[in-house]
Amino acid sequence: MSTPQPQGTARTSVKRSLVGLLIVLGVTMLSGTIVSVALPQIVGSLQGTQSQYTWVVTATLLASTASTPVWGRLADLFDKKLLLQISIVLFIVASLLCGFAQNTGQLIAFRAVQGLGMGASQVLVQVIIGALVSPKERGRLNGLIGSVMAVATVGGPLIGGALTDTPWLGWRWCFFVGVPFMLVALVVLARTLHLVDARVPGTRVDYVGATLIAAGVSTLLLWVTFVGGSFAWLSWQTAAMVLGGLTLLTLAVWVESRVGQPVIPLHLVTRRETAIAILASVAVGMAMFGGAVFLGQYFQLARGYSPTAAGLLTTPLMLGTMGASTVAGWMVSRSGRVKPYVLTGLVVLTVGFLALSTIDATTPLPVVSLGMLAVGVGVGMSMQNLVLVVQNSVPLHELGAASGSVTFFRSLGGTIGVSVLGAILAHRVSDDIAAGLSSSGVPIPEGATDGSTLDLAGMPPFLRTIVENAYGAATGDLFLVATGIAVVGLAVAFFLPDVRLRDTIDLPDTEREDTLPVQERDDASSDAAERAVDGAPTGDDAPAPDTPERDASPRSRT
Repeated sequence: MSTPQPQGTARTSVKRSLVGLLIVLGVTMLSGTIVSVALPQIVGSLQGTQSQYTWVVTATLLASTASTPVWGRLADLFDKKLLLQISIVLFIVASLLCGFAQNTGQLIAFRAVQGLGMGASQVLVQVIIGALVSPKERGRLNGLIGSVMAVATVGGPLIGGALTDTPWLGWRWCFFVGVPFMLVALVVLARTLHLVDARVPGTRVDYVGATLIAAGVSTLLLWVTFVGGSFAWLSWQTAAMVLGGLTLLTLAVWVESRVGQPVIPLHLVTRRETAIAILASVAVGMAMFGGAVFLGQYFQLARGYSPTAAGLLTTPLMLGTMGASTVAGWMVSRSGRVKPYVLTGLVVLTVGFLALSTIDATTPLPVVSLGMLAVGVGVGMSMQNLVLVVQNSVPLHELGAASGSVTFFRSLGGTIGVSVLGAILAHRVSDDIAAGLSSSGVPIPEGATDGSTLDLAGMPPFLRTIVENAYGAATGDLFLVATGIAVVGLAVAFFLPDVRLRDTIDLPDTEREDTLPVQERDDASSDAAERAVDGAPTGDDAPAPDTPERDASPRSRT
């Protein structure tokens, strides 16, 4: 446990710690999207395919998603500061390896390792902030967090494009650029971050449950990635992977319901607030990841822009997210209410997706920009506020598991989104290119219709036109699918309780008891009853034995 500090010194230390935490969050979010507009050049330079294009993104999201709940639970059991430092070092090493990759296979493998560091850093930053600041104060801070995430997530394509187009830097610096910032954050946090140890003695990690969750999720995500391409929807591979994944997750639920300290406490994720926030976060995750990844590809492969120009064209998405998260965060902190801003954000998100579902290779850029702006506003108003709803409803000692759960499902939505939308894109592009070549009467070049190359510069002019039209039409189809998912998220969010944010970092005693599983609550009640019989107080501020019974009634507690 850290040594208590004077109030003014402690406040200054917290502010400095927040700077380091925001640097870590920004760099890890940046690494997820900085390669989006550079991917055509990266995959083309390494002689990769459309399938490998998707995997450069999916591998990172897969590793990040599968490990997020484990990192979140570890934060409840071990030193949060040490875990964050380990994740930063892991991220730095993986980033350097990605920058020196010599082929797409190496790049995909190193990106998976980078995903482990990303998942850990992102959830640990949110857990640590939750341990430093109360939910109501965090509403205002969420505006800043949302702005950082917006600049990193949507500004990543611009930075990546600029690095790729700079002759003396190149695409490898998309992986190197974050290393110096993470080193600075490592030093700042080592000197300024001081946390009160809120761990419970005698805790242990549920390794069996963690393994089953990671294996089950990974199996289903691998199926989503390969189905329709490497094998058919109705095939023995589909049956094996789907049944295998569901079996593993069923076993995980069984294990989690029986162990004393589960990775994902079921009593948390089945609570009304948490369950609804998780389902809505899936839609937001698809918006955050899918929008940045495939819009960058659209501007390059369908419209013919350079990486830098493609990054600049995604600016409305960044501005919408940054502005909305800042304003909504300030208003949430002032009012203490979250639901109105989440609902408004999801409505705007749905409208933005619907507008983008109409685009093709000839759509006027102002129309595309308005659609991106609406998507950005929707993400900014809903993303961090959904996390805040969950954190507001759990006690401090379960903050890591709760934050890890909602981050896990948001990342899962993003991973599924990239995988499914990537599969739809590849299938539609292949069909459209084949149809275009057939109608032109030109012999079909080998590999032209299966996305085996993304090197537009090396294509004949007639083939390049066909490819651009195919990518333009396919991108609109992607966002039509995303519109349907956003509608589901909006419908679920209507059932979100209209909660008030608390002013304290931890839950009051009476509310903490309500968050316990039924068995633990019964045990606590039995212990209290036994102590009362012995004449001992039942809590820190329990009444004396001769206190009238009405003073302990539910009415008096409220």
